[in-house]
Amino acid sequence: MSDASNFFHVSSVLNRRSITQHGLDWTRMGAARGIAGSRRPEVEGIFICRGEEEAGFFLDIINNTGGPADLWSVAGIDEKSLLDNGNGFVYLPSRIPAAGVRLVRSDVLPNPDF
Repeated sequence: MSDASNFFHVSSVLNRRSITQHGLDWTRMGAARGIAGSRRPEVEGIFICRGEEEAGFFLDIINNTGGPADLWSVAGIDEKSLLDNGNGFVYLPSRIPAAGVRLVRSDVLPNPDF
């Protein structure tokens, strides 16, 4: 999971085409459940992982999409703009254009041990 960015986003592979075309946009959610299993956006924003360890947590433990996930590197984020959702995880309260994301790992299968 090596990348120059310290920020990542985990999403179902079913969202790959939309993310590639439109970037990260919570209003386009619908092709798959969220990583935590939600069917609708939990917040008006994009959940961001602060580093590879946190991204690994979502890939291994919280992937409730019912299938493989992708890991996206996210560039151009001011950490001061991130908001806490009340559970210790952070989100950016704005969309992220396609030019600001890059696929760094694809088709990561859910960890059956969790």
